[in-house]
Amino acid sequence: MAQLNKMGSSKRVALIAHDNKKKELIEWCVYNKNALARHKLYATGTTGTLLEQALNQTIVKFRSGPLGGDQQIGARIAEKKIDVLIFFWDPMEAQPHDPDIKALLRLGVVWNIPIACDRATADFMLTSPLMYEEYNAILPDYSQYLKRNTR
Repeated sequence: MAQLNKMGSSKRVALIAHDNKKKELIEWCVYNKNALARHKLYATGTTGTLLEQALNQTIVKFRSGPLGGDQQIGARIAEKKIDVLIFFWDPMEAQPHDPDIKALLRLGVVWNIPIACDRATADFMLTSPLMYEEYNAILPDYSQYLKRNTR
């Protein structure tokens, strides 16, 4: 039987943005303030502080991305404590913590959570009825992978 990740009707949403995308993420969040108020929000350092001020809503803040915040959010995804990842990343500029970003996105896929990396995808995701009702995400079966690596 497939293992499920049970998400409640109120999602735990991680919000991250690179420096050149912070303004865009904040504008998107302000535009969607009422919808986001129905969820518990998490963010990396500076982004979280800026969002808290713009939304007048409590944000659970982690370290700055380059100082481990991306990895902290990745750990919460692996622990099934983050349901949705919205990460406005800058595809035009190399980041000093690119390996952390790749690991974060990889964990989102490994644990089968919705991921938006741009405004259009975030719009589609936030307006989906699934964002506001319980949802059972089917987790991939990694048992064969785990057996292969324990030999």
